[in-house]
Amino acid sequence: MIKQVIEIKREEWQILLAHSSTASYFQSPECYDFYCSLSFLEPFGWGVWEGKELKALVIGYIIANGGKLKQFFSRRAIIHGGMLLANNVSEDAISELLGELKHSLSKQVIYIEIRNANSYINHKAIFAKHGFEYNAHHNYIVKTDTIEQVISRYSESKVRQLRNIQERGVVCVQTTCKNDIDRFYQILEDLYRKKIKKPLYPKEFFDKFVHQSGCYLFVVKNDEKIIGGIACSSLTDKAVYEWFICGDTKNFNHLYPSVLATHTGIEYAVKNGFEYFDFMGAERYGVREFKSKFGGELVEHGRFKYIVNPLLYAIGRIYIKLLTQEK
Repeated sequence: MIKQVIEIKREEWQILLAHSSTASYFQSPECYDFYCSLSFLEPFGWGVWEGKELKALVIGYIIANGGKLKQFFSRRAIIHGGMLLANNVSEDAISELLGELKHSLSKQVIYIEIRNANSYINHKAIFAKHGFEYNAHHNYIVKTDTIEQVISRYSESKVRQLRNIQERGVVCVQTTCKNDIDRFYQILEDLYRKKIKKPLYPKEFFDKFVHQSGCYLFVVKNDEKIIGGIACSSLTDKAVYEWFICGDTKNFNHLYPSVLATHTGIEYAVKNGFEYFDFMGAERYGVREFKSKFGGELVEHGRFKYIVNPLLYAIGRIYIKLLTQEK
């Protein structure tokens, strides 16, 4: 039996979340409620029962960017974290959920992408059977046992940089202040425009993010001036996730704002009893090199992609690439 996520009792959802090896913040009721609060997303979700037990669940959102033409070619369904699966889930339940995703979303999007936060190696065959292509995607996971043990696994350069930062009086603090959010977003937007060259959520995301349960914004300050920061979400007792990070390296590279922001996220995970800190990706060489210095384990949980319309997908990739080059 399959139901829309709005029909699922929260108690059942929380039970599955608490016992699943594929649990993440991104498949939690709190994340779904956050998606629903955002004007630029169209959330979706379904759950599958076997007997009287909820065995599989997925939530995500539909999004598009830019003007009308770009929106047409960038329509996509994104599922962060991967499916939420019971440890004894059957292939039939997964198959039913994948079938529902394809049936319900195919008229609205050009492709569906599932960005895994855990291993789905035992289920790759059923995804492939439904036409979901597996693509490798690397990430770093930092075990957060004690702060002494964590720092002992940092590279010498990162330990030296942190000591230098502390001596200069640079701090990283949690905030919900509007002015802090504005400055953080300004730095992040500049990073996405000049280096990452990918769409960034509107500022509405961050204005609401800081008021969500399990979500935190830490900003790096030098003499009260914000020079960077990190936006993290979390799943109780399990993980803190680095969702966004940035630093004003043009003007303050010598103060290592991204190093302090990263360390603050890891330190928060240690002090609050989480199992690990999740970097949420380490694909680009420079990024992977930076993240490797914090003593984490390199993992490869991959992504699944289902292309609904191969022709529009191919045209869209070319069109958006040309737009990016023009900028």
